[in-house]
Amino acid sequence: MPDSTHESDVIMAGARRSLAENRAGGYHRRASIGRGSADLKSRHLIGKVKRIALAVGGIVIAAMVAGLVIDGIGFAGVMVTLLAIVAAVFVFSAFPKMKVPKRAELNKGDTREMVGRTELWLEHQRPALPPPAAKIVDDLGVQLDALGLQLETVDQSHPAVRDVRQLVGEHLPEMIDSYRKVPAHLRGEKRAGATPDEQLADGLGRISREIDSVTRQLADGALDDLAVRHRYLDYRYGEGATKDEG
Repeated sequence: MPDSTHESDVIMAGARRSLAENRAGGYHRRASIGRGSADLKSRHLIGKVKRIALAVGGIVIAAMVAGLVIDGIGFAGVMVTLLAIVAAVFVFSAFPKMKVPKRAELNKGDTREMVGRTELWLEHQRPALPPPAAKIVDDLGVQLDALGLQLETVDQSHPAVRDVRQLVGEHLPEMIDSYRKVPAHLRGEKRAGATPDEQLADGLGRISREIDSVTRQLADGALDDLAVRHRYLDYRYGEGATKDEG
């Protein structure tokens, strides 16, 4: 009988590598910019691990039942079982893939869900942004986490809270979408005194400062002093730039 120890070791090593890569998010993983998106990824990973455990458990039980019925499954049966386990680990560690939230979904649910979805959406937009804007997006993750914690303690029906949700769940992604609609070869051209790259970085910087200001006011209990919507509309990104580019 040929020695299959080496082959089985190779198979199991490959399965362990596949699972480890998926736990880390894969070779092309995106680092989480905040706790909200990290929590969503953790929940997705836990779901994968549960499915793997159920699949492996089912395969082992089926092999045991088959062994009892036919009085042993033999070497071939053991190898088939082992291969089935490896296949299950590979498939359920790779699928289903985590879906990127659509822009229309960002502002749905409670504030924790809104923050997590927005962070996850921002992470997937980050590779297409110029370095200064990408750096601001990284910083926004921490700010959004802090803002989300403050919003959880506030009556969600308050007009100021709705304005904050609009700022984070609508205006922020709209700014990035407006930038991405500009053809890549035009993003370095100056229009109205600034390039689209510079406009994006400036707009994100303003939103970053606005989020920081709102978070501090919420922490101080100054809910009625918030006028986010009216302040933000004064420097909302994209209208002039998109008209110029159109």
